[in-house]
Amino acid sequence: MKYPVYKWFTILLPTLIIGGFEYIRHEFLLDVLTMEAGNVYITVMTLILFYLFATWMFRHIEMTNKRLAEEQAKRAVYEERERLATELHDNIAQTLFFLNVKLQKKQLEEARSMISGINNDLRQAIFNLRALPEEGVVFEDRVTKWLDEWSMVTGVEVQLRMELNGHRFTSAEEVLLFGIIQEAFTNIRKHARASLAEAHLIVQNEGWVLKIVDDGVGTVPQEEQDRKYGLSMMKQRAAQLGAVFHFGNRPKAGTELTVACKKGGPLQ
Repeated sequence: MKYPVYKWFTILLPTLIIGGFEYIRHEFLLDVLTMEAGNVYITVMTLILFYLFATWMFRHIEMTNKRLAEEQAKRAVYEERERLATELHDNIAQTLFFLNVKLQKKQLEEARSMISGINNDLRQAIFNLRALPEEGVVFEDRVTKWLDEWSMVTGVEVQLRMELNGHRFTSAEEVLLFGIIQEAFTNIRKHARASLAEAHLIVQNEGWVLKIVDDGVGTVPQEEQDRKYGLSMMKQRAAQLGAVFHFGNRPKAGTELTVACKKGGPLQ
């Protein structure tokens, strides 16, 4: 049922109940029903009927809102899949071009390395796209499921901590956050040689923070980071979230990625 129907129900129901009762009372019940008793009856009847009506109406509104939220979550999954497909297409096309160049120059070892890279990218893409959009459409469920499967495939232990405290990200924010998480863990698989990775997404009154750390070999110098495609993509997504992005080495071992957004930060 659409909202205009709820609106007219809300307008017409009290009119029909109160007006109808008053008409019947004045036309047919003046001799058997006193004014005081009539006022009590109409009050009690209005309370009961409006309670039943409000319960029914809000239950239907909640069901409608839940269905809309599920559809938005599914759309976010499809948008992320489309982004992954585009990214995979571009990466493979670029790699195949350079592979052809290496083969023409008879640089076989570098060509083998590039073929291995294509194989890893394809495996990662199949892994990312394997789950149906209908499975785990809630953001927390999708992140948990993806990281559990990532851990099984890579053999790297993952510790996940999500404290959203009732906060709900928009579909666009979910796509961007999920993309950052996927890219960060893809980089850990490719480069970190880690045995443990942690992901924390904490929402507080002043905003939210996403932190991803590992115990691997650390990151490359800043000038090389600037040329890394994955890091560039994560920075762009953080900027679209209106968040501050930081990536670097941890004091002892491994890397630390932080995306922090203050409350009210713009989503561009």
